[in-house]
Amino acid sequence: MGSIHVDGVTKRLGSTVAVRDVSFTVESGEHVGLFGPNGAGKTTLMQMLSTLSAPSEGRIRIDDTEVTPDATDVRRKLGVVGHRPMVYGTLTARENLRLHARLRGVNTERVERVLEQVNLRTRASTRVEEYSHGMRKRLAIARSVLHDPTVLLLDEPYTGLDQRSAADLRRILEQFADRTVVIATHDLERGASVCDRALVLVDGDVVRDVRTDDRDADAFKRVYERAIGLADPR
Repeated sequence: MGSIHVDGVTKRLGSTVAVRDVSFTVESGEHVGLFGPNGAGKTTLMQMLSTLSAPSEGRIRIDDTEVTPDATDVRRKLGVVGHRPMVYGTLTARENLRLHARLRGVNTERVERVLEQVNLRTRASTRVEEYSHGMRKRLAIARSVLHDPTVLLLDEPYTGLDQRSAADLRRILEQFADRTVVIATHDLERGASVCDRALVLVDGDVVRDVRTDDRDADAFKRVYERAIGLADPR
């Protein structure tokens, strides 16, 4: 379970069309990257996938349930990591996760397993305000998977990460290979390395839909640059 179906979705923000008649399907367990320049519509699309915004036209479904801002059944299937980590700095990592476990109705015993998954168990008693940016990102991922969602949505997960933290993130994502993952990122090399497939957005349109699992980083970069008009189309 965890398939995503986007059917003819358009999103208008005032007089601006942020997403234009977009359609695609993400199969259960597939890892898909959303790539594109600033203003391409990646974040707007992620907001609609995560129930934070509704399409102006078209439909989005997770499995057979329509995604709307009040779709509580859909939210149970989603784990979302946005630009902000959404964790409490004055609490420890363990306290943060135990709080979210209570709010989600999750057995607190799961907290220790998730801390281990994101390699934070040895620092679980440290206040989050003492964490590095990369550690906070890992804690945000732990929070997002605490309730065992089938779909994981990551918006610009590599922003501000050093090389080691980015490697940690890749290792963490490998542990969730059985879940559906959608990543919106500007980082072509890292994003393509953890995704089976890439959707390239330009001005709200999906202009390319390509496999990434059989391409090296340079090949995908050339595909991307041609798609957004930075290279010779030949």
